Amino acid sequence: MSGSEWIHLATIPVFTGVIGWLINWTGLLMLFGPVRFHGYTVPGLQALSRVMPRKMQEIPGITSGGIGWQGIVPARAAKMGSIAVDKAISKLGTPKEFYQQLEPDQIAAHILSIFQPDMPALIDEVMSREHPGLWRDLPPRAKQAVNSRVQAQLPRIVKSITDQIGEHIDQLLDPKLMVINQFSKDPSLVVKIFRDFGAKELRMMVTFGFVFGFLLGIPVAVIDHFAQQWWLLPILGVLVGWTTNYLGMYLIFEPPTPKRVFGIKMHGLFPRRQNEAAEVYAKIIADEVITLENIGDFLLDGPRGDRTRQLLADSMRPAIDNAAGPIRGAVRVAVGAAKFDNIRESMAQEAVERTITPFKDPEFSKRQSAKIQKLVAMRTKELPGDQFVDMMRSAIKEDEWMLYLHGAVMGAAGGLLHLWLFGASGGGAGLIKF
Repeated sequence: MSGSEWIHLATIPVFTGVIGWLINWTGLLMLFGPVRFHGYTVPGLQALSRVMPRKMQEIPGITSGGIGWQGIVPARAAKMGSIAVDKAISKLGTPKEFYQQLEPDQIAAHILSIFQPDMPALIDEVMSREHPGLWRDLPPRAKQAVNSRVQAQLPRIVKSITDQIGEHIDQLLDPKLMVINQFSKDPSLVVKIFRDFGAKELRMMVTFGFVFGFLLGIPVAVIDHFAQQWWLLPILGVLVGWTTNYLGMYLIFEPPTPKRVFGIKMHGLFPRRQNEAAEVYAKIIADEVITLENIGDFLLDGPRGDRTRQLLADSMRPAIDNAAGPIRGAVRVAVGAAKFDNIRESMAQEAVERTITPFKDPEFSKRQSAKIQKLVAMRTKELPGDQFVDMMRSAIKEDEWMLYLHGAVMGAAGGLLHLWLFGASGGGAGLIKF
């Protein structure tokens, strides 16, 4: 072969190596960013998307009528949340177990510490609104007696409330919906899960893109040299690009459990570090998802919030009934049964809001999160390798074809670029002359 033919031959593996590196590097960009959809709305596209093939509908933005891009992982945040619960979190513990980890007695003590100083103001506010004349004419000592009776009952009431929440937590709290809502609201959490514990493996995937591309480029160079067909290089580039991305994904996730192939131990990069990953995953879940704040929000404002409010109000009513002490009957006659019931109901409903407020205390929630983190980490480490991989991969598995297509397109582009620069095998003209 002439010198130019040797250069033509030698540059093909280098080209496929660089293209392989670019494929995996840009593939990661596509996988994780942007967190929110960036693009343009196209009139009529949303309606048209309903008759498109299912694979086309999976492209981020299409079903909402947009042309653009959103990272595959954040675009499937809700799906990953659902799968994470089905595959792992539901096995990590029941709602009752999570609630017990938060130590209800400590929650009760915290609620009491915040609720008790506010009680006189709450009583004054409700009575002034519901029966201003009666409350205004009541002697200060009588008002103080009402406050004292309620305050004396508070520890028992608050303990009853936290016990009631614990007893009915399976009906009041839906971890799956809670996780889905949290991941949908903040898709960056899903990206963080991958990047916080997988940064090393993701960098290796990019590096291996060059290695795989270079090695695959050697048979491509040989075939191109002997076949001497100008169109062969772009077509083989498609195969190299697709295979490079496929091998990169395989390298990260497969096999989920250690296997020996020709005496060589094979184990996916992510699953081989399951114990370390479990710690990172548990911290994110405990700090950002299953937190006391989020539990409080879900209990009061979630789809089952009405039931929570009713349960808390029912727990408060006996204390309000007893607040008037021995003159309760006389007060009921004086103000009327309906008005007395209104006062009791208003007091109970106002107390509901203040009972859950301590759940939303960020500092207290942060202290409690360590217990959830310990439980999630322990149970995640116990997951079989295939279930752990399912939890991490299943959100993107159906969309991996986009990454492979991206690799194939870049591989073809690399083949065309090589033709443009060096010409076809056998002496075809190219941009670079030797």
